[in-house]
This record gives sequence, structure tokens and C-alpha cells, in this order.
Amino acid sequence: MSSIDEATPEDWDALRKKHPAIVKKYEDLVDTEMETNEVDMVNRPSHYLYGKVECIVAIQESMSPEAFYGYCKGNCIKYLWRYERKGKSLEDLKKAQWYLQKLISSYQGRK
Repeated sequence: MSSIDEATPEDWDALRKKHPAIVKKYEDLVDTEMETNEVDMVNRPSHYLYGKVECIVAIQESMSPEAFYGYCKGNCIKYLWRYERKGKSLEDLKKAQWYLQKLISSYQGRK
């Protein structure tokens, strides 16, 4: 597999087996969201969930902390760059804020 877009169901199953703590962390959240049919396009967009694995967790686990900081920084810039052009300004600003908070919380765990 050369990119996350090419991942097969078997690849995701292997990831879940390799990192069971990640799956457990999100099981209750996913179950609650499915029961209430609430969709949060900023904090938990359903198109970023595959089974019980959230894409951001798989991305973070696949790279070094420094690479993940860069990923979050790039996404902040992306959403700030386009927030006036896409037609969903407030949502894009909240997404930029979400990635900034993710960067801060990840960075705070540094030694």
C-alpha cells in the first residue's frame, strides 16, 4: 500500500489488530454517534471513520511526532487559506481551530 487511499479492508483490520487501544478509545464515541444520528462536520465527520478507527488516529500512528506536527500545521494553513472562498467559512475556521488544538495537545506531550 503506497497511500492511505489505497488501503483495503484487510489493511484496516491489520491496523486495528496492531493498535487495539486506538480502537477501544473511539468505540463508545462511535456507538453514541450512531445511536443519535448526530453528525459533527468539524470534530467527528462521519466520512473520516472507517469501522471504529478514526482517520486522524491512523494518520498520527503512521508518522513521527514531528511529521504529525507538520501535518496539523499544514491543515491549519489550508483551512485558513480557503475559508473565504469555499462557501463554508465558519466551518473551515472551526476546522482550522480543531487542527490547531490537535497540534497544541500533541505538542504539549513532548519531552
